[in-house]
Amino acid sequence: MSSATMTDTILIVDDDPVQRRLLEAAVSRAGHACVTVDGGKAAMAHLTGPKGQGTGGVILDLAMPDMDGLAVLAAMRAVGIDLPVIVQTAQAGIETVVSAMRAGAFDFVVKPVSPDRLRVAIANALKVKALGGNERVSRPAHIETLAIKDLVTRSPSMDRVVRLAEKAAASSIPILIEGESGVGKEVIARAIRGASPRRSKPFVTVNCGAIPENLVESILFGHEKGSFTGAQDKHAGKFVEASGGTLFLDEIGDLPLDVQVKLLRAVQEGEVDPVGGRAAVKVDIRLISATHRDLLQRVKDGFFREDLFYRLNVFPIYVPPLRDRREDLDDLVSLFINRFSGAETGGRVTGISGEAMAVLKAYDWPGNIRQLENAIFRAVVLSEGATLTSEEFPQIRAQVGTIDPVEERGLYLESPPSLEVDPARADLVIGIDAKDRAGAGTLALFDERGNVRSLAVIEREAIAFAIEHYSGQMSEVARRLGIGRSTLYRKLKEYGIDPDAGRGEHAAG
Repeated sequence: MSSATMTDTILIVDDDPVQRRLLEAAVSRAGHACVTVDGGKAAMAHLTGPKGQGTGGVILDLAMPDMDGLAVLAAMRAVGIDLPVIVQTAQAGIETVVSAMRAGAFDFVVKPVSPDRLRVAIANALKVKALGGNERVSRPAHIETLAIKDLVTRSPSMDRVVRLAEKAAASSIPILIEGESGVGKEVIARAIRGASPRRSKPFVTVNCGAIPENLVESILFGHEKGSFTGAQDKHAGKFVEASGGTLFLDEIGDLPLDVQVKLLRAVQEGEVDPVGGRAAVKVDIRLISATHRDLLQRVKDGFFREDLFYRLNVFPIYVPPLRDRREDLDDLVSLFINRFSGAETGGRVTGISGEAMAVLKAYDWPGNIRQLENAIFRAVVLSEGATLTSEEFPQIRAQVGTIDPVEERGLYLESPPSLEVDPARADLVIGIDAKDRAGAGTLALFDERGNVRSLAVIEREAIAFAIEHYSGQMSEVARRLGIGRSTLYRKLKEYGIDPDAGRGEHAAG
């Protein structure tokens, strides 16, 4: 295992000259060379230039006038620069910090950062970089031959996914797997293939959102030699590669409209037209598509063909986010510890402390299982003992606050859900959002006379609240409420709620 050296250059990005000097002094005292730039554009110019090759990590200010920290993170990802980034901000716990962590930041520090805190952050970042960062989180060989029985879960919502996967595997109809980024849509697709008659045939994956728009058609359907500039050889295309087996099209919602026409023909007719080709090529594939987008909304907005949507959406499977299946956290954490401990520590790390587990269960995991996997990998690499502690999850611990490991209905919360009783009004209040400590986002169960309010009134307010909370995204509202979209729209009509207005007028309690 390679280790980071004390000569790794740290790039400091901050528009405040005083802050740059303070950081430069702290980094130099920690034994690292450093380069300072005064903004995001200058940072990208350095990283993409010849001098950027020796950069070991980045200390990045979030608030900058020309190009803020989030834009720098996005630009680094777009050009394939995979360096650990420590973001710095004037306040802890703000939304931009959460966004930065979602965008791939390794750690964050709060201004003014102490030299010791900065030294530890840099040392940890360079240690993970020496191991290859996220590239070390590779797919084990058994994932290639995954079966549905390997989808172990304790969550009722995932039990439904497993049952649907079993049914889907028995046929060859198109499947559309929906869910947020990182929930494991490809794992579900591989499990379906592993239980299908095509289990021994090719499984070809394509991330439609990662292909340059001008190359999508060629990559999917192939091209003839000389059909366009740079086409020096004939290319069969992913459909032909997958013929006889399974083709998994991830992020299908990002396909350009003109390519969607060809995809529709391929699904309908079982043949593709290579770019520059004179004849169609017959293919025999089982198509599984996946998306994190609301495809029906994309249809309504004119970005996705309606006829293609109905061709793909023959057998839909919705994979819930990790925050809605917290029952699975224990098993997933154990799985990832076993996977990475053997490879990275020779089996030294064998478990996780109760406090650390409480921290993980209190977090919402916006990046879902992929984020959890990377967090466990990082913790295993940085751990000095046999048991992971909350110290190995600094950014997650900082976001969830102080944890009192009191288990309430299977969820570890910052504190038990508040039940506030005003004896004078007998107004029992229940919290909708356990993170909401300010009193907003609550529903009263009793009226001012102490009588239980009607179920219809409470349901109406819950629906109106959800519409406002999720900014009118009706698919998300339906999912969060646990009802179908048709049921949701029927209730909107029944209660006289205008979704475009956010909330309707409340009925009398």
